[in-house]
Amino acid sequence: MTTEQRLASSAADDAPDAVGSGAERAAVRRTGWSALRPLVLRLHFYAGVLVAPFLLVTAVTGLLYAGAFQAEKVVYAHELRVPAREHTMPLSRQVAAARKAHPEGKIAAVRPAPQPGDTTRVLLADVPGVSAEHQLAVFVDPHTGSIRGALPTYGATGALPLRTWLDDLHRNLHLGENGRLYSELAASWLWVVAGGGLALWIGRKRTNRKLRALTLPDRTATGRRRTLSWHGAVGVWAAVGLFFLSATGLTWSTYAGGNIDALRQSLGQATPTVSTAVSEDHAHHGGSGGMAGMPDMPGMDGKKGGASSGSASADVGIDKVFAAARAKGLSHPVEIDLPTDKGTAYVVKQVQRSWPEKQDAVAVDPGTGKVTDVSRFADHPVLAKLTRYGIDLHTGTLFGVVNQIALAALALALISLIIWGYRMWWQRRPTRDRALSFGRPVQRGAWRQIPLPALIPLALVVGAVGWAVPLLGISLVAFLVVDIALGVIAHRRVPAAAPVD
Repeated sequence: MTTEQRLASSAADDAPDAVGSGAERAAVRRTGWSALRPLVLRLHFYAGVLVAPFLLVTAVTGLLYAGAFQAEKVVYAHELRVPAREHTMPLSRQVAAARKAHPEGKIAAVRPAPQPGDTTRVLLADVPGVSAEHQLAVFVDPHTGSIRGALPTYGATGALPLRTWLDDLHRNLHLGENGRLYSELAASWLWVVAGGGLALWIGRKRTNRKLRALTLPDRTATGRRRTLSWHGAVGVWAAVGLFFLSATGLTWSTYAGGNIDALRQSLGQATPTVSTAVSEDHAHHGGSGGMAGMPDMPGMDGKKGGASSGSASADVGIDKVFAAARAKGLSHPVEIDLPTDKGTAYVVKQVQRSWPEKQDAVAVDPGTGKVTDVSRFADHPVLAKLTRYGIDLHTGTLFGVVNQIALAALALALISLIIWGYRMWWQRRPTRDRALSFGRPVQRGAWRQIPLPALIPLALVVGAVGWAVPLLGISLVAFLVVDIALGVIAHRRVPAAAPVD
């Protein structure tokens, strides 16, 4: 390609996508993709310029979080690992050792060492100096009963301080519930930006049947065409992953996530839980009532729990509860949640979030040691399973290191796409006063080129999506208001005789 041809091609790329203005545009009615493309291009432009900063922050913090699991193993190796030995102490004695070292708060749950060389975690709630959303994990050597340390922990995956800090940074920028709006806004727009860009790139390359032209950048291109080539090619490779991150990110967001939960509930697809109610006779024993709050609990001091009527020793003890759960097929790793008050049962649940998922759970009567209810992950509704898989894949736990590397690659791809997008915007700036001007936007009036039979259903779909994903709908309305205001300002600046949008 000669220099003249490249300049001509670059000029064609920079040409406005709308046809003419005013009456000239009204006379032109495109059909199919040619009618939608200007609208998609304008939406992609506005979203790219205005929402990209939120996406960039999400991508950078997500990249940091992707490496948190491996960093956690290194930083907290002393607390997490011990020399493996053949003999393991009864779980009750391990809990008693933790309680002796940390009598503060109340025992909320216990996570037995899942593998040789791992430590047991005794989780304490209501500990002074630890926030209500967190628990204090006391790490116990299951072979010797020695205490390896104590650290605040958060969530079902047992995140320790480093990963918890990065998780909060990614989720809410350490701004609490209000901060979650930033990540929900980013997730709400990510699929729109990715989908629009993919459609524009495929539409641009539709005349070239070679897959190479669609998925690989043009190394011979220069200037804005070169930037566009890399932006489009990398976007094609990353599109599926970006759609997935957007969908799963919305799953547990504040507003869109609430709508998704309500839909699952209405369809009977909510995640089942075991019933913690026990028989009325056992509710009066008193043992389960003191379970969560008493420093010394039956069966947790290494001695056999008693069964005297009306005494706190009526609880069968954590060893028998653990054995009952194991008899029901609950293999490691598990968490044993203690009864919260009188009339409630122990809940033993599997907590493996890596493939294959282990999410079975049983309730155990503290007075008899018998299993009163069982929940099997295999019996969960389809949407409940898909939600579980999606969240675990999004957080990097489902496939371990491979999953985390894939997430890091997606984060890097999104960061690159945003940088290339802004660079293209900069490269579109007018030739005059280049140092002081920004890239020009796509011309207005794109919606007028869409035939009315297609425009009405499109508006209805956009309205429905905006209702289901509120932050997308609200921000889209804000974009329209700004766009209309800019149009009015532009209209007043143009002489009356000149055609305007």
